[in-house]
Amino acid sequence: MPPTATSSVTRRRDPAAATGPAPAPSADLSFEQRLTLIEAAMSVRLDEAAVAYEVNTAHLATAPVDLADVVTGPTEHAGPAGTGARPLPELYPTPVAALLQRARHRLLTGGWCTGTLVDADGARCLYGAIHAEAGGSQRLESDALDVLLDAIRRQFGDSVESVPAFNDAFGSPRVPLRLLDQAATLADARGL
Repeated sequence: MPPTATSSVTRRRDPAAATGPAPAPSADLSFEQRLTLIEAAMSVRLDEAAVAYEVNTAHLATAPVDLADVVTGPTEHAGPAGTGARPLPELYPTPVAALLQRARHRLLTGGWCTGTLVDADGARCLYGAIHAEAGGSQRLESDALDVLLDAIRRQFGDSVESVPAFNDAFGSPRVPLRLLDQAATLADARGL
């Protein structure tokens, strides 16, 4: 009998498809025991996936990566003096721009947070950093917040209600820090 087209083709099977999903743990087990069983099953599946990835990518030629070409920010926690803190760059000549620049530096070195002015570790939100760097000058603080809100609204629209609302909308400091930098440039251009 002649071979059919389907019998002459070797089929590759997915190991995960062959074994199927792991059966649910018995309800007679405690919650911790069920979690332990599920964690073990997931570890096995992750190990199988790692092996499959290595097998499927072994033929790809890859050159070693020099981390100096990839890492563009600090590689250690930037904190208080003596722990990797970066020096304050040369300040803008105008007071509001310099305040915004100092606030950005404070966030880079002391940490950024959401939901509060200052968290338990000393990290600050945008408003908290500006407030701290204003040195008690409410006028300087108010002018800096106005310029920052203007810079935010230029990029994100008039629907942004306030600086704290903008700050709390992010999960990382990348965008808030970029907007502080843009606000400092804007304040300097305005002579503030």
